[in-house]
Amino acid sequence: MYINCHTYYSLRYGTISPKDLLALANANNLQTIALTDINTTSACLSFVRLSSEYNIKPVLGVDFRNGAQQEFIMLAKNNKGYQQINTYLSTFLHDKALKIPKYAKFIKDSFVIYPFEKAKNYKLKKNEYLGVKPKDLNSLKFLERTHKREKLVILHTVSFQNKKAFNTHRLLRAIDNNTLLSKLPLSEQGCETDQILSADTLKTIYADYPELIENTQKLLGNCTIDFDFSHKVPNNQRTYTNNENLDYRLLEKLTYQGLEYRYKNPNKAVYKRIEKELNIIKQKGFVSYFLINWKILKYARSKGYFYVGRGSGANSIVAYLLRITDVDPVELDLYFERFINLYRKNPPDFDIDFSWTDRDDITEFIFKRFKNTALIAVYNTFKFKASVRELGKVFGLPKSEIDVLTIGEFNFNRLDRLSQLVITYSKYIQGFPNYLGIHAGGILISEKPIHYYGATFFPPKGFATTQFDMVVAEDIGLYKFDILSQRGLGKIKDAVEIVKHNHPEKEAIDIHDIKRFKEDQRIKYLLKNAKAIGCFYVESPAMRMLLKKLQVDNYLGLVAASSVIRPGVAKSGMMREYILRYRNPERRKDAHPVLLDIMPETYGVMVYQEDVIKVAHYFGKLSLGESDMLRRGMSGKFRSRDEFLKVKQQFFNNCKASGKPATLVAEIWRQIESFAGYAFAKGHSASYAVESYQSLFLKAYYPIEYMVATLNNGGGFYSVELYIHEARMHGAIVEAPCINTSKNKTIVIGKTIYLGFGFLRDLESNTIKKILVEREKNGIFKSLDNFIDRVFISIDQISILIKINAFRFTKINKRELLWQAHLKIKKESLQEKIITLFKTEYISYKTPELKSTELENAFDQLELLGFPLCNPFKLLIKPQYNNSRAKHLPFYKNKIVAIEGYLITVKKTRTSNGKAMYFGTFLDRDGDFIDTVHFPPIAAKYPFRGKGIYAITGKVLEEFDCINIEVISMHRLAIIEDPRYSDKPKLIKM
Repeated sequence: MYINCHTYYSLRYGTISPKDLLALANANNLQTIALTDINTTSACLSFVRLSSEYNIKPVLGVDFRNGAQQEFIMLAKNNKGYQQINTYLSTFLHDKALKIPKYAKFIKDSFVIYPFEKAKNYKLKKNEYLGVKPKDLNSLKFLERTHKREKLVILHTVSFQNKKAFNTHRLLRAIDNNTLLSKLPLSEQGCETDQILSADTLKTIYADYPELIENTQKLLGNCTIDFDFSHKVPNNQRTYTNNENLDYRLLEKLTYQGLEYRYKNPNKAVYKRIEKELNIIKQKGFVSYFLINWKILKYARSKGYFYVGRGSGANSIVAYLLRITDVDPVELDLYFERFINLYRKNPPDFDIDFSWTDRDDITEFIFKRFKNTALIAVYNTFKFKASVRELGKVFGLPKSEIDVLTIGEFNFNRLDRLSQLVITYSKYIQGFPNYLGIHAGGILISEKPIHYYGATFFPPKGFATTQFDMVVAEDIGLYKFDILSQRGLGKIKDAVEIVKHNHPEKEAIDIHDIKRFKEDQRIKYLLKNAKAIGCFYVESPAMRMLLKKLQVDNYLGLVAASSVIRPGVAKSGMMREYILRYRNPERRKDAHPVLLDIMPETYGVMVYQEDVIKVAHYFGKLSLGESDMLRRGMSGKFRSRDEFLKVKQQFFNNCKASGKPATLVAEIWRQIESFAGYAFAKGHSASYAVESYQSLFLKAYYPIEYMVATLNNGGGFYSVELYIHEARMHGAIVEAPCINTSKNKTIVIGKTIYLGFGFLRDLESNTIKKILVEREKNGIFKSLDNFIDRVFISIDQISILIKINAFRFTKINKRELLWQAHLKIKKESLQEKIITLFKTEYISYKTPELKSTELENAFDQLELLGFPLCNPFKLLIKPQYNNSRAKHLPFYKNKIVAIEGYLITVKKTRTSNGKAMYFGTFLDRDGDFIDTVHFPPIAAKYPFRGKGIYAITGKVLEEFDCINIEVISMHRLAIIEDPRYSDKPKLIKM
């Protein structure tokens, strides 16, 4: 009876979730409804999957609209029609210049329904109908004779559940139109009556026109849609060679060929593992999946791209032999069943990381090499704070009031009516889809055309993208290829190139010689002493402290630490327990015997995702399939699903039946629930550890070159300033950009680092390009006049270069250079310089004798780089000199100290009762780290006040050889007045 139903995937229009729409239909005794969201098929697959639970026959289609203006509705007769509708819709979604036409293209396996007002002067085709809304019934008798009654159907739109939902719809429309609610045109709104009615009520409304009821039922009866959600057969590209047997023989051949590269003398365990994995891969239908990944990475290697295969895929020896991953699963005893097992219903996936500079080329290769390819969407939902801002504007609240509501520091009962409405409706729309984005790296390669499953849109990324997310893709049996990017690989790749250029006399680095790195004493020292700034995954303050506490100096220890640091393990309290058991063998006896037997390597503590499967299987007596469902459910994506809740109950039932104490079972479940969604698969941690070792090797032997690569790849956990400081700590001389030496990126010559032009704020990329092209073509610049003569540049742009002292080779004070530049360059030039036969002679003006100090340079650097290149302690207004240093703190355990520190980073967290507390990281005068803890009362009384040097007083605490200061008081020290605007410039020795 309903041929035009919307969910909240009709973005900023509908208000009903697919599940709620089905529940409403069931509650109103409906047997069939059509889902026709506006210009999207995002909800279609979920709608079909859920429909059987509500005894509803699903029909799929699309409501084609220009804005809020309905042009026509298309319903799919069958799967073929659905695919054709998706292709048709995608033509408009791929080209925003195209408008939805007034009349639909003929699609054989579809029905078209036009709104009643289109009846005039249009002859309906065989598959086309007119939709009659209740308000149109009085006009039926005036209908032209050309439109026969069998062409009329009921058109009662469903967009909302009730009056509140209609009000929400109006707010969403106002947000979409970026207008005040009071100014929202009626043409941009639905009708308040667009709510679901019972079948009997609908029949009563159309009682005088029984043929409309009959026509509508017949129309819906002629529509059938069917998708298989059983996961029996993957729906990815079925074969790599177009022949399944040939695929398997190729996979087998490539696997055994890989033995020579990976193992010098493979033992029986290796061959047994290969045989087992190949058998399971074949049974589960994942042969082509491995081969496609192999092909992608073969291309990557041919282009010299660095990559890391991680995730649970690292648990596979076949993946290791195909060079998809670099982790030896036999050495680490990785659990293949975490990746694929005969009972696992959901598809596996490899996470392949590339350098951020290479990822787009890999994506383009995939789209060219494989057909039926698309990126995966993500649903960006309304977040509470963002909703408050949007709705605040819709209601016309001033910014100051909106800010108060956003912060959340208010008493709801004391708010005015409009502010209360903002809060109420912000909570209501929280979680609604807002707009479609692109998954971080998910790509689908399907056997069937992508449009068989849904329409695609064309975001700025330049590749067709589905309108459904990865969860829906998995539901339908499409498993994604994760092509991700990270800057850590860019750092490694660039560092190797810089070393090769800076040290041509040295042997080329084999960055993949991980076995050698594992035994390297310098790397062991860096790890054990947490001197890993700039190194992938091991540089953050939390990781730095964990490494100190564990005294990690080996690969397996780092693998464990990479997962222990994850928030869930800490939340469960098991991070501390792991540290205690790691350091104290006696403490390991406290572990439950069953858990210690399951996880001897981690002393009975759950550290990896596999541990969830093992504990659920061996402790909770769940099957492997149930255990994997439990592990997946903990990720949050499936937590509310009935199948997960059943498995959770089964865990408790099995434990009770086997006589395990209820308190123990509850504690084990608490640990599982608190960290399983955050912990890494062991293979994932091992992959991260491999990359950490590669960066640690470069840091250990080529620290300056590695820091330059870090700077050129967007840094890491910390700001650019800290990586410059770290380079200095290793003997580098850091220079501001130089007009004759610097490039867009930072370079190093010997031990001298020249910062790149790209670090200068407001220096335009076009200016940088002109400088570099001219210098490359005609050599270095000989003077300011020579530069002005050769490079067309505005006074604003050259001022930036002069202020940063890029013309210091002239030996002329930069204040004088600024005068000269202003006299010789017009404020606004209308055209590029014209090359003439004779050189232009500039008039030499007599400029005042001006001086600039090192302090002025520091403030210019602060303005243009964001930080000074001098020691920041030199900028204090009072040259107070506190003798306390970070290296002295171990001698003052449990004592009160005063120390000065330059703020590097702050981490905010909350206590169990929701109060804010902080962890601070500072540098002392020697450049060593000071770590601080700020508990709620102190954090409130002595807040951080931005960048600068702080005088800190606090108690020195030591835990597991890790030193912290529990802050008692803290205030930021004043720096000197900007000498550029002071009458009393100061001189200083830097």
